Amino acid sequence: NLFGFGLDPFSILVPFLVFAIAVSHAVQMVRAFRMELFNGHDALSSARAAFRQMLVPGGVALITDTFGFITMLVIKIPIIQELAITASLGVGVIIITNLFLLPILLSFQKLPGHYATKADWTSAPFAVVNPQAKVAAADRMWQWLVGVTRPRTSVIIIAVWLAGGVYGYFKTDDVKIGDLHSGVPELRQSSRYNQDSAVITSKFSIGVDMISVLVDAGPDACVDYDVMTLMDRFEGAMRQVPGVQSVISLSSAAKVINAGFNEGSLKWRILPRNPQALAQAVSPVETATGLLNSNGSVLPVMIFLTDHKAETITRVTDAVKRFREDHPSPKAKLLLASGNVGVMAATNEVVAAAQRPILYWVFGSVILLCLITFRSVRATLCIVLPLAIVSFMAYAVMAWLEIGLKTATLPVVALGVGVGVDYGIYIFSKLDTELRRGAYFEDALYNAFTQTGSAVLFTGFTLAIGVITWLFSELKFQADLGLLLAFMFLVNMLGATILLPAMARWLYRHHTGRTQVPFPMTSGSNN
Repeated sequence: NLFGFGLDPFSILVPFLVFAIAVSHAVQMVRAFRMELFNGHDALSSARAAFRQMLVPGGVALITDTFGFITMLVIKIPIIQELAITASLGVGVIIITNLFLLPILLSFQKLPGHYATKADWTSAPFAVVNPQAKVAAADRMWQWLVGVTRPRTSVIIIAVWLAGGVYGYFKTDDVKIGDLHSGVPELRQSSRYNQDSAVITSKFSIGVDMISVLVDAGPDACVDYDVMTLMDRFEGAMRQVPGVQSVISLSSAAKVINAGFNEGSLKWRILPRNPQALAQAVSPVETATGLLNSNGSVLPVMIFLTDHKAETITRVTDAVKRFREDHPSPKAKLLLASGNVGVMAATNEVVAAAQRPILYWVFGSVILLCLITFRSVRATLCIVLPLAIVSFMAYAVMAWLEIGLKTATLPVVALGVGVGVDYGIYIFSKLDTELRRGAYFEDALYNAFTQTGSAVLFTGFTLAIGVITWLFSELKFQADLGLLLAFMFLVNMLGATILLPAMARWLYRHHTGRTQVPFPMTSGSNN
């Protein structure tokens, strides 16, 4: 309300995104608080310790999220820019609520003495029968994940993920800009509006998808034979383009009217060369028809299409540009375009121009903040490379599911990276802390999993389950968005828990080895 933004299809995403990111960081803070309670500290001391542990990784992750959303401002589409502003403001508020307010609230908690025994599943993300079984199940799961770091297994894991990233990179060319299906993209094909539109298109020469090319030729161009002839040639050329259902312009109307003044003879269905005769042919056409303006200087050519699929729009707009280049005229200019398809064509051009810059800005900000925080190229590589691979794999999913790249799906990469980077930062931050304390890699990774692993798994599954329910939405674009976000949330989680450790195994080889005490339970038990 303060910024004057209204409700639109994208505004429904902002509360969920803010809520999802807040849950992700809140779970990490509560997790750290609970671990301190299990070590025998009181609520106040545990809250202080949790605050110290989470301030740097949580702050970096949230700042990275904020920059990721701000980068969407480079897309010159107001609805996406509003999403970028509201989402970045929401994440900025999370910095205050989750990193400062939440520890204060936790410090006032009065927990019963048997809480540690009752709730100590230590790291297991799923409940089992009793506390002992919970700990055993957690140990087996984290030990299995630590096994990913062993040389032979880690090489296989890295190779598989890189192959997936390379496959996704080459599939980016298969992702179409715009809609891939007929009908209004916001609604499903089974909706009443899309069904009615299909009937109209199949039974009539006009339809609901129309692009209007404006012929700008100066005052009284409607009685200029050269201008009208150019329009007639343009209309004939556009009728030959596949996907064009019909074309209507002042020139075609004038030809029919001229024949009507001559007993309807088809021989007279031409444009008169004489200005007075041409004026007689166009005079019955009123400005209310939309075929000319009041002084006859702008003459729209209405092109009705069979659908508004991406390839149809591209084919028609390319044909208009090609005709404009092949038939230059000193009297008239062909201007693209109005009509609903004209808006789609302009939007597709903006999306095509913005898809690369938004990736550069998002990953540039993530790389810069990781370098500043960890001061290590190896650490930055461990965090960023899984995100990049998942982003390319998301393009492959879009191509496989026939989801076009448009205003509804363009922000997915930025949104997925903004949330997914949290997983990698939290796990690597704990791993880096343990390595700096002198722990061997296997022990450091195990401690990192026991401290942050369950929170990462909980967050990934919770967010994915939340957005996958959008598949049941009546809004088609929301269902597509939910499917893509669920994929990115889950696969980014897997990248942080599997690929990141496998890469770190080779980038931090000087820590390779095993201690005498296998898999210590807490970060303080390094030997």
